[in-house]
Amino acid sequence: MEKLTFFAVSAPEKLDRIGEYLAERLSRDVVRHRYGYVVIAMEALDQLLMACHSQSIKPFVESFLHMVAKLLESKEPDLQVLGTNSFVKFANIEEDTPSYHRRYDFFVSQFSAMCHSTHEDPETRTRIRIAGIKGLQGVVRKTVNDELQAIIWEPQHMDKLIPSMLFNIGLQLIVKRLVCGSAPPSPSPWAGGEENPAALAESCFRELLGRAAYGNMNNAVRPVLVHLDNHRLWDPNEFAVSCFRIIMYSIQAQHSHHVIQQVLNHLDTHSKNTPRVRAGIVQVLLETVAIAAKGSIGPTVLEVFNTLLKHLRMSVDFELGEGSRRNSGTSLSSGRGKENEERIVQNAIIQTIGFFGGNLPDYQRAEVMMFIMGKVPVYGTPCHTLDTGTKRIQTMLLSSLIMVTSGFKCKTMSAGLPAAFLEPLCSISLMEDSELRQLVLEILHNIIDRHDNRAKLRGIRIIPNVAALKIKREKISKQDVVFMKKHGQQLYRHIYLGSKEEDNVQKNFELLFTALALLTIELANEEVVIDLIRLSLALQDMALANEENMPMFICCGIMALVAAYLNFLSQMIANPAFCQHVSKVIELRNMDAPYLLPEHVFREKCVLPESLDREDSGMYFQTTDIADALSGPGYNAERLGVAYVPQVTDEDRLTRRKSFVDTISLQVDILSNSLPDQVQTQVWKSRRERRGGR
Repeated sequence: MEKLTFFAVSAPEKLDRIGEYLAERLSRDVVRHRYGYVVIAMEALDQLLMACHSQSIKPFVESFLHMVAKLLESKEPDLQVLGTNSFVKFANIEEDTPSYHRRYDFFVSQFSAMCHSTHEDPETRTRIRIAGIKGLQGVVRKTVNDELQAIIWEPQHMDKLIPSMLFNIGLQLIVKRLVCGSAPPSPSPWAGGEENPAALAESCFRELLGRAAYGNMNNAVRPVLVHLDNHRLWDPNEFAVSCFRIIMYSIQAQHSHHVIQQVLNHLDTHSKNTPRVRAGIVQVLLETVAIAAKGSIGPTVLEVFNTLLKHLRMSVDFELGEGSRRNSGTSLSSGRGKENEERIVQNAIIQTIGFFGGNLPDYQRAEVMMFIMGKVPVYGTPCHTLDTGTKRIQTMLLSSLIMVTSGFKCKTMSAGLPAAFLEPLCSISLMEDSELRQLVLEILHNIIDRHDNRAKLRGIRIIPNVAALKIKREKISKQDVVFMKKHGQQLYRHIYLGSKEEDNVQKNFELLFTALALLTIELANEEVVIDLIRLSLALQDMALANEENMPMFICCGIMALVAAYLNFLSQMIANPAFCQHVSKVIELRNMDAPYLLPEHVFREKCVLPESLDREDSGMYFQTTDIADALSGPGYNAERLGVAYVPQVTDEDRLTRRKSFVDTISLQVDILSNSLPDQVQTQVWKSRRERRGGR
C-alpha cells in the first residue's frame, strides 16, 4: 500500500487507471462474495483518495463513487456500512475545484432508504440506519457549500432527506413512550457507547438547517409539515413542537419570519380539519413565535395576527354551528365534545396572540392593539347584528387584547389610548353584557396601570390605611393632563353608565373601583380629583333617586363603590377634613346600614332593604362637607356644586339595542332615510313608546 501510494502521488496522471483497475476488481469480488478482497480494495481506494489531492483526482473520484454505489446496492449490511464509511471520508475532503458533472441523486435515495431499514435483527437494523444518517450528513456537507450542487435543495431531494431524519428523530420519542410512558425519562436504549440514531439524525438535521439560505427555507420546512401531516403528528403534537424547536434554533435568525409564514400557511390549509389538529398547529406556531420574538420577526407581525384572528372567528363559527346542530337533534355528548375541542383551539390562539404581542416592542404592540380592535364587531355598524356569534367573537377578541396589553407601559396615555382605540373600546363597555364590560375594564387597567399598582387594589373594600399599600406614582405629565382634558369626560361617562347596569355582579363593581383608583394614581391632578368626586356624588344621587327602578343590589353596590373609592381618594390626597367626613359616614353605615358597604353587600346572605332612606343624611356623603374640606389652595371646590351629568350621545342608541325595531332604526339612520315613509313612521313611534316605558 505504501508503494502504491508513493507511485500514485509521484505519477498522478496514472490515478484514473488505478481507480478503474481497483473498481473492476472490487466489482468482480462483490459478485463472487469474496468480501475479504472487497475490504482490501476499498481500503486502497480510501487511502489513495486521502493521499492524493491533485487536479487529476477527478476521474479517480468517479471510479471511487461508482464503487461506493456498488457497495450500497448490496444486500449485505456489512458492505453497506463499509461503503457508507468510505463516502463519509470522501465527504470530509475539501476539493480545490468544483465538479461540474458530479451528481448525488443516487446517494440521497440510497442513504434515505437505509435510514428506514426494516432488517429483522435489531442491532443490524440500527447499524444500517446509523450508516444511512451518516451518509446523508456526508451528502449535506459535500453539497451545501458548493454552488454548483444547489440541486440538493430541490424538492425531490429534500422530500427524501428530511423525512428520513425526522423518522429517526421520532424513534427516540416512541422509545420513551414505550419504555417509560408518562414517567420521567429513562436512560437511552443506546447508552453504553453505541451511537444513537435519533441524536445523530438530529445533529444532521440541525446541520442542514444551519446551512439553509433564505431561498431554500421553503423546501427545507415544507417536507417537515408534510411528514407531520402524513403521520398524524399534530395530535398529540409533542413531536411537532420538538421539530420546530430544532428548526428555530438551527436556522439563521433573519430567516425566522419565513418559518412562521410557512406554519401560518399550513394552518390555512387545515382550516377545516379537526379542532385538535388545528390546536396542535397553533401551539407549534406559539413555539416558533416564542423563539422568533427574541430576534427579528420582520414584516409578518400583522399577518400573524390577521391569520390568528381569522381562525379564531372560524373556530367560533364552528362551535356555534355544532351548537345549532346539537339543538336540532344530534348526539348531546358528541356535540359537547366538539364544542369543548373548539374551546381548546380558541384558547391556544389567544395564548399565541398574547405571547406574541407581549414580546413585541411598545410601538408595534400599539399597532397590534389597534389592529385587533379594528376586528372587534361593534354594534352600530350595519354588518353586525345582535347574535350569539357576535358576542362570542367580541369576548374572544377582547380576551386577546387583554393578553396583548398585559405589561404594556406607554409613556403617555394618548399613545396607549388613542381616540381610534378608546372610542370603540368604550362603545363595547356599554353593551348589555356584564362579561364584555369586565373585559373592557381589564384592558383599561392594563393600559392605565403603568406602575403595577393593580395587585394592591384587588377587590373592593374600605382600605383602613392606604399608605400601607406603598403605591407607586409619579407626577402627572403635561401630555397626560392634555389627555384627561380631551378624554376624561368620556372615561367618567362610561364608568357612570357601566355602574347602573342591571346585570352587574360583584366583579363588575370590583373592576370599576380599580379603574377609579388607577385613574387617581396615574392621571389625577387637582382638576381631575374634583371631577372624580363629582362623578362619585352623581353615582350616589343616582342610586338614591333610582329613577330607572334598578334592583336594590345594584343601588347598594353603587353606594358601596362610592364609599370604597372616596375612602381611597381622601387618603391619597391626604386631606384630613375630607378623611374625617368619609370616616364618619362609613362608621354610621357600619352601625345602621352595613348593606351600603362593600364588606357586607357582596356577601351571599346580605339582607337588603326595600328602599334607601333618603332622609338620613348622615349615611351619605355630602357635597357641602367635601367642598369645605377642599376649600383650601389647589382645588376649585366651587365646581363641586355643579352636578355631574353624562352627556347622552348617539353611542347609547347604537350600542344598546334590545329589539328588532332598534335594528331597523339603525338601518334608517345609516341609509339616510332611504326606507319608505311608513316604515320610518313605525320606527320612530316604537322608539317613543320604548323610551316612555323606561
